[in-house]
Amino acid sequence: MEAFISDPQATGHEPQPLEILFVTDAPAIGGSEVYMRELIVPMRQHGVSSVVAMPDVPGTAEFRRQLQERGITVHAYKHLGEVAELQQRSAFRLTLLSSWNPRGYRKYYATLRGPFVALIHDQLMLHIPGLPQGIYRAFYEVLAAQDIRGADHIVTVSRWAAQYLERWHGMKNVHAVPNGVDTQKFRPANDAKREELRAKFGFTAFTVLTVARFSIEKNHPTVIEVARRTPELQFVLAGTGYLAEPLKRIATPNVRFLGKRNDVPELYRAADVAFQPTIAENQSLATLEAMSSGTPILTNDIPAQRELVAFGREGLLVNGGAAGSVSGYVKALRTLAAHPARTREMGRAAREKVLSGHTLEQNAAALAGLLHQLAVP
Repeated sequence: MEAFISDPQATGHEPQPLEILFVTDAPAIGGSEVYMRELIVPMRQHGVSSVVAMPDVPGTAEFRRQLQERGITVHAYKHLGEVAELQQRSAFRLTLLSSWNPRGYRKYYATLRGPFVALIHDQLMLHIPGLPQGIYRAFYEVLAAQDIRGADHIVTVSRWAAQYLERWHGMKNVHAVPNGVDTQKFRPANDAKREELRAKFGFTAFTVLTVARFSIEKNHPTVIEVARRTPELQFVLAGTGYLAEPLKRIATPNVRFLGKRNDVPELYRAADVAFQPTIAENQSLATLEAMSSGTPILTNDIPAQRELVAFGREGLLVNGGAAGSVSGYVKALRTLAAHPARTREMGRAAREKVLSGHTLEQNAAALAGLLHQLAVP
């Protein structure tokens, strides 16, 4: 399936205004909520205005404040009936849905008014050796897919995911709109600035950066084992999560745990490579952020990552499902460290890949163009 890439202004006339409602049941903030926050403002220039409805719980309070600071109208709800009342008072032409909860979509359909567009950021499959994929798909079918099919349209963020949902879960009207990132926020540093940042962070050796929450699908244990086998390299891990403390207890001295950071763009600019041995992705924003920063990628050779990284061009891919994957990552990192000029060239190619199809502006234009089409009766 080809990704949807369209700018409604390219037709030579302004699109008719379109008002939509984003609804999430998120008890905290994840990738789908960040996606929504980043796209709402730039979609305005393409004729799409948005209102957000999300739970009135402590885990969303700071995020709701961030949305309001950006001029985005937010309705915090205690129950979905309040969102239905909001719909009755407004003229929303589409309702975009995201759910964290098993069988969450059926609650939307029973209470709210469509047409419904389901936004699917689910990782869909764990790429683990020996995992029976048919069993995993059966669980996803029961817990999510059979409800998602009730939406009028489905939007996901990679071609692989769109094809997967069609093939394995029989979904219709699935659209792929590639992710995008802010290429000014995530940008390369010149040589002088990069050396300044490296001194600031204490990066003295070839520096391997992993930015991810500490959860099983991000595969941090592999990072720790690779670090143990490459004591000459420096590993820097940014993020929080339930696996952080256990891993700190077994990590070698060449591993630093930075916790939650507000300076991730600078970390990308200072690092030599972004290491992401993830076992589950749809389309990784962390991968795109690193690429936009001019940082080459070392990642698992899984379908969604192959859409972003070609072996030897934007970085290196390793078969993370094979028994020798740790050895493969070790070899790849040592190759990158031994060939700095080639590694920097991969970083430049990574930046160009983002500029050619994964900027925030391109993402907003494509999603807005699709929503205009979907809103036509």
